[in-house]
Amino acid sequence: MAGKVRLKKVILVFAATIIAYLFLVPLLFMLFTSFKTLSESIASSELLPQLWTIENYLSILSDTVNSPILRWFVNTVIVTVTGTVATVAVDCFAAYALSRLNLPGKKKILVMIVWVMSIPGIVTLFPSFYLFRQISLIDTYVPLILPYMANVTGVYLIYNFLVDFPISLEEAAKVDGAGVFRTFTVIVLPCIRPIILTLAFVTFLGIYNDYLWPSLVVTSNEMKTLTVGIASLVLGANFVNPGLMMAATVFAVVPALILFMFLNKYIVRGETNVGIK
Repeated sequence: MAGKVRLKKVILVFAATIIAYLFLVPLLFMLFTSFKTLSESIASSELLPQLWTIENYLSILSDTVNSPILRWFVNTVIVTVTGTVATVAVDCFAAYALSRLNLPGKKKILVMIVWVMSIPGIVTLFPSFYLFRQISLIDTYVPLILPYMANVTGVYLIYNFLVDFPISLEEAAKVDGAGVFRTFTVIVLPCIRPIILTLAFVTFLGIYNDYLWPSLVVTSNEMKTLTVGIASLVLGANFVNPGLMMAATVFAVVPALILFMFLNKYIVRGETNVGIK
């Protein structure tokens, strides 16, 4: 019996290793190619570079006219962080209001939220674009941040969690003189932190990796985000330089990987809690 259990574990570990390798190969190819010379990145089929060089990174960082990648990174940080914080704040307050306050037409609002969740996001792109163009906000931070704040999926996720949250804790806080806002921030928020961090991470990745919407509302090279900027490099003259393209891609991938490493345990805990609910 013990031998069968051990064999099963070996098979599972082997299968997991193969799957992890398949997922890691594109990342390893991207990383190692960024350290190859131009001729080697075009002609060589080897994964590891024969001659290591950082010329691709130096070229990307030094060309502040055609590829101001640091400016693109700053734009991405501003848009992503602001959009994520605003989205989480709006979703938390909206979900708490729906779950605790006696709002008129609350059931209809919930039905509308579910209905809106079924609408493909691409349907609203062009109406939103024309709206921002009519009020002369194209190529600013406003259209890059504001549309992300209307995240009904986050409202529905937090609402479903708060429905089963023990209201006795909130009633005890109210007895001690705490108002609605203080009860929510002091009692409820710390208890639903895994869900909030999960929503924040998913929202962060959604904004960080978005290409279609920023490509519509950004016209100048200085206002581009990383995804739009790197796409312009790939479609431009640097298409013949794989090492340069991969170096630019590394700049975009590393921040998301670092964030995932720090928030991994909270994300798993949040997904587990949602599954239990």
